[in-house]
Amino acid sequence: MQVNENIAGSLPEKKPRIDIKSFVSKYTIFIILLVMILILSIASPVFLTGRNIVNIFTAEAGRGLLAFGIAFCIISRGIDLSAGSVVAVSSVFSAALVQELSYSTLIIPNLVYVPAWVAVLVGALLGTSFGVLNGLLIAYTKIPPFIATLGSQVIARGVALLFTNAYPIPMLRKDFTIIGQGNMFGFLPNIVVVFLVFGVIAYVLLNWTKFGKNVYAIGGNVEAARAAGIKVERNLVAIYTWSALCASVAGVMITSRAASGIASLGLSYELDAIAAATVGGVSHAGGIGTIPGVFVGILVLGVINNGLLILGVSPYLQQIIKGIIIVVAVIVDMRKTSKKA
Repeated sequence: MQVNENIAGSLPEKKPRIDIKSFVSKYTIFIILLVMILILSIASPVFLTGRNIVNIFTAEAGRGLLAFGIAFCIISRGIDLSAGSVVAVSSVFSAALVQELSYSTLIIPNLVYVPAWVAVLVGALLGTSFGVLNGLLIAYTKIPPFIATLGSQVIARGVALLFTNAYPIPMLRKDFTIIGQGNMFGFLPNIVVVFLVFGVIAYVLLNWTKFGKNVYAIGGNVEAARAAGIKVERNLVAIYTWSALCASVAGVMITSRAASGIASLGLSYELDAIAAATVGGVSHAGGIGTIPGVFVGILVLGVINNGLLILGVSPYLQQIIKGIIIVVAVIVDMRKTSKKA
């Protein structure tokens, strides 16, 4: 026995084998992003420059904010189709409060001076109220999220159009526009900073809080979550409120950057956000998804948009390519989910 033990002790320890297939499956979207960056860098020397990278983040920051909110809805096995319209509501109401006083307007006659921070707060609160409404409808009337948020989408867009009579709201004050047009460190637009900050907040909420665990539990099995003592209804209201908050902040920031409130702002933004979350690995079966994945999904779509634009590809063809990528991402997601089941 002693001899066998000595022999066994003298044998070299087996090194853990790297499962390449599992690694590729887990980090597929990250690998795809790196391959895309490599190809576009070779195809165009302009692509991998500091200015163009900032342009990608700036262009995608607004839709990216929506994606950080909608990801919570999808993980909880829901959806939010109203986010794009919430962008419009936040846009027109915040803009209406900060027009130049010397500029005649039919939106708010005899407007008195309103501080920029009040306009930001009003826009954010009004937009977020639609999220509260969505959450209450879904949680307490049991209306499917698709129907509830589709109704809110139409209502919110109608409110924005009715308030402005479909006219843009121009001539916004400098103290408001500087919020979106300003830069940090001399090169990083404020809207990108807000996007990154909300990404960190979303990550902390989803990974380090009880609320985040509840979101995963509700998406995994709502009845099991209820049996475990999770207040499902309260958490659903919080989930859709968070989604609307992200959308309303996006609306205020985009309006501030564009120096104009527009009732048509945010059209199809929710579809781009859903696409980014889906490409980033958020499962529509519920209970699966990460914020880093969503972040990479946003960058993937941003790199595609930017790269094809630099290469002179038709914008109509860009839509087709984006649609194909979304469908492929859903197919891959379904295959992964069926294998785990």
